[in-house]
Order: sequence, then C-alpha cells, then structure tokens
Amino acid sequence: MSANRWLATGNYFTTYQEEQRIFFTAIDRLLFAFFLAALFLWPFFVELDSKYMLVIDNILVAVIAVLGLNMVTGFAGLISVGHAAFVGVGAYTVACCARIIGDQHVLITHAWPLMILVSGFMGAIFGLVVGLPALRLKHLYLVMATLSFQMIFEWTIGFMDFFNQGQTIYVGRVVWFTGEVGRNEHYLFWYYALLTVVVICGFAVRNLLRTRYGRCLVAVRDNDRAADAMGMHPGFTKVYAFGLAGFLAGIAGSMHAYLYRGVGMESFTLHESIQYLAMTIVGGLGALTGSFFGPAAIKILDLQVESLAEWALNYLPSTMNLATALRPLSFGLVIVLFLMFEPRGIANWWRILRSYVKLWPFRY
Repeated sequence: MSANRWLATGNYFTTYQEEQRIFFTAIDRLLFAFFLAALFLWPFFVELDSKYMLVIDNILVAVIAVLGLNMVTGFAGLISVGHAAFVGVGAYTVACCARIIGDQHVLITHAWPLMILVSGFMGAIFGLVVGLPALRLKHLYLVMATLSFQMIFEWTIGFMDFFNQGQTIYVGRVVWFTGEVGRNEHYLFWYYALLTVVVICGFAVRNLLRTRYGRCLVAVRDNDRAADAMGMHPGFTKVYAFGLAGFLAGIAGSMHAYLYRGVGMESFTLHESIQYLAMTIVGGLGALTGSFFGPAAIKILDLQVESLAEWALNYLPSTMNLATALRPLSFGLVIVLFLMFEPRGIANWWRILRSYVKLWPFRY
C-alpha cells in the first residue's frame, strides 16, 4: 500500500493487519468522521416536526435490531422469522420492571442505561435458548423453530395478566444530567441516545467480523462441513450468532419502550418480524452497511405510501381504505423486485458508487 495513505489509489496489502483495518485509507476515515459529525450536528440547524423526529428515531431502533438479524441471516446464513419476539423480550424486560417496582422508580428513570444493558442480556439468553435447535436443524426446519418462538411469545404476552394481556404497560420519563427529559425534547434526546448506541453497536459488529469468531460465521454460512473440517464448531457458531442477535434485539426493544414510554403487543407481531427480514434483504444480506440502508429505505417507503394514500383520498371515494391496501402491496412489491433484480441489496449500489468515485475518470 502507498506510504502516504492520503495518496493511496488502491488497496495493496502486505500483512493481514492491513487487510483487517476498519478504514483502508485516511480519506475513508475523514469522510466517515465528517458524516458522523453531520449526524450529530444537524438538529442544531434544522428543526423538524415531532412526527418526522419519531420516524428518524424509529429508523435508528430498526437499525439496531437489523444489525442483530444480519448477524444471523446475513453472516451466519440462518433464516429467522421471529426477530420481533427478541425485540419484544427487551421491551417487556423494561416494562415488567416498571410494572413491578413502578414506572417512576429510580431504576427506570435514572438507571435507564443499566436497564438497556439488562434488556440486551435478557434478549441474549432467549437468543441462546432459541438457537439451540440450530445444533440439529437448518433451512426450513430452523425457520419453523424460530416461527414457533414468535407464536409462543405472542400467546404468552396476549393471554397472561402479568403482561396486561398485550395492552400498553407504561414506562416513566428518563432523567438526564439536566433533569427530567420533558415532552418537548423527548424525541431529540432519544435521537442522540439512539445514534450513540447505533455507532457503538456498528463498531462492535465491525470489529467482531474482523476476529476469528466473525470469520467463523461466514465460513459456516458458506459451507458448514468445510468449516467443521477446518477446526471450527458449526453448532456453537450458530448458537452464539443467535445470542448476539438476541442481545442487539433486546437493546433495540428496551430503547423502543423508552421512546414510546410504553410497551404494547402490536409492535412485536409476526408482521414486524417479516418487516425486519425485509429490511435485511433490501439493505443487503451479509453487508454491514445494509443494516443501515434497509431500515431507512423501508421506513421512508412507509411514510411515502402514507402520503400517497392521503393524496389519493382527495380523488377516490372515501369508502376505499387505500392506505390499508397500498402498504402491503408496496411492501411485497419492493421485496420481490429486490430479490429479482438486486439480491445483494442497496449495499451493492453503495459498493458500486464507491468504486466509481475511487476509479474516476478510469473505467477499471
């Protein structure tokens, strides 16, 4: 590689340490720092309505959850259709604590970072338990195992009085160094909290993929028998992939509970699991950047479909519930089109764009 990393025009590695760097060139590091600074500073210059701030917060929650699902489906090659249940485990960990000790207890309002970590570990425990069938099952059979967990979760939440039979369990407002976070700054505060967690989780996943444990995930996905012959343990790798996914999903669920100041069953149904899986597919399976592009694309699509339905109501009869029809139609159409024409997702577009910028004005 070039001695001056600012002038490097290609990637020529002479050691494994160089190949495993997070940023190959200094320009990559500078652009990332600029983009990250823009994400943290734009709220000081642009004031958004609470509706749009909530959409951005929901995107960040989905990014954390999809980071976990991409570990299982994208990097380990295991299909999971019960990811919303893992997110629900994290959310109901906070909600149950609030129900037992009170939603204004100091653990809920002041020690909320600790509650987020506890929710993550609770999600990891359930992920490890659900991942045990992966020791013997794969493909369609593993899909049915994760689907069973989703159904068991929905039944348990919906029929037990302890969980308020799926109705909303309220969570108190958190307290920061400046005092209690009020209604006016609620969404902005959680934007910064979520963005910080997204950055931490993104770097954690990126560094994990650089280790032997991350490379084991990819090896087991490509050929588990060959990975076993090379000294890896396919069963252990699959189980800890589910544990990592459960940990990230639990964190996402707990932050969802604090964001909405309550937990209800409607946010963790099978439909939400399918939506998380669609985000992973649209973003790009097995690509870290896909975990960021997918949730943003699907959430923005939902917002645009809602606006289209409101506009169409001005010209169509009011008896037609167009929003109910357009959402599943657009959702399914996007998934089918990506599977047919761009199976590697939006992350592949980003890869092509980066290659073009680096090689311009040359074609190769």
